[in-house]
Amino acid sequence: MSESEQANPVEAAAPRGAAVVFIFITILLDTLALGLIIPVLPKLIESFVDNDTASAARIFGLFGTAWALMQFFFSPILGALSDRFGRRPVVLLSNLGTALDYVLMALAPSLLWLFVGRVISGITTASISTAFAYIADITAPAQRAAVFGKIGVAFGAGFILGPALGGLLGDSDPRLPFWVAAGLSFANTLYGFFILPESLPKERRSAWRWKSANPVGALRLLASDRILAGLSLANFFGQLAHVVLPSVFVLYASYRYGWDAKTVGLTLALVGICSMVVQGGAIGPIVTRFGERRALFLGLACGAAGFFIYAAAPSGPLFWLGIPVMSLWGVAGAAVQAIMTRLVSPERQGQLQGATNSVNSMAQLLGPFLFTLSFAYFIGETAPFKLPGAPFFLASVLLVLALLVSMRTLAGSRHN
Repeated sequence: MSESEQANPVEAAAPRGAAVVFIFITILLDTLALGLIIPVLPKLIESFVDNDTASAARIFGLFGTAWALMQFFFSPILGALSDRFGRRPVVLLSNLGTALDYVLMALAPSLLWLFVGRVISGITTASISTAFAYIADITAPAQRAAVFGKIGVAFGAGFILGPALGGLLGDSDPRLPFWVAAGLSFANTLYGFFILPESLPKERRSAWRWKSANPVGALRLLASDRILAGLSLANFFGQLAHVVLPSVFVLYASYRYGWDAKTVGLTLALVGICSMVVQGGAIGPIVTRFGERRALFLGLACGAAGFFIYAAAPSGPLFWLGIPVMSLWGVAGAAVQAIMTRLVSPERQGQLQGATNSVNSMAQLLGPFLFTLSFAYFIGETAPFKLPGAPFFLASVLLVLALLVSMRTLAGSRHN
């Protein structure tokens, strides 16, 4: 029996509906707000540099790096704060901070103020790790994979609807999406203030310790258990592989298939819809049928196969065949989250989620360079042979590595 199950015999009751709905809405609005500004932020940056596209691209890259760094440093801090003071105040203050931040970016009179806003955004959206800790608090271990899957629907919906809505709003005013994002975050804060109960009782809270709240200390938590360390490494490979999609998909689709913006957008929408179907409706039955361990293996294998199809497909329709295969990868994320939450006690769930989010941030920092450089090299003049699908082949290999690490880590373990 895991440390968590010994410390908390659980709560075999179903997760509290209103609280799960709130966390779902919190993550949906966080990702929707992030998606809203995707189409307009580069253009807004460009307006501050006399419409110099090259300069804007470099600055936009700097903004992205700063955002990921804030996630890396502050995810474990917010997670540890939630272990000390409870999940509710951290989630609500983060929502309020996000709302105020979008107001700041909507009013930003200079590039410096816009950059400050982006840094603050990286800090406040690090609270997503606290939201996952909340779910672990109120959900019995056997149900966590299914609930994590349903929460994953919010990510998919936010990143489908956000850019579409942001593009429409940005046509009339590039700052309007920031105002809408601020309004959504304010509304969510008020909703949570009246609806969201605390999930972590005072007797289950842990003392604040900086050595466990800083990123290095948080990573020590992941290294404290052999299974936790192995699954964290597998998760890093998986998160790194995922970065290939935002890094090179648009360039790849245009270069190899000649797709226009409309086709790219519709394809991304199809990816999101398939992912939402799996996250919302398939994860629970799959985990019930196969168990968390085999569901994890199945998800990683499907992800590797999907990326291989993306890389090898000589035409657009064949690329589309890989989308439903790829969508089953979502099973792995929910399964690994569920297994990892069993391995730590209730009062350290915030630390766990913060540390995991820091690992994800490291992947977000490394991935864009890895995949854009490999794509550029294999379509360039100096390449020994043309291989535009090289980034997706690399992503497939990373998921195979994640699968092998997971199988070795969980060999002989009691996790079903």
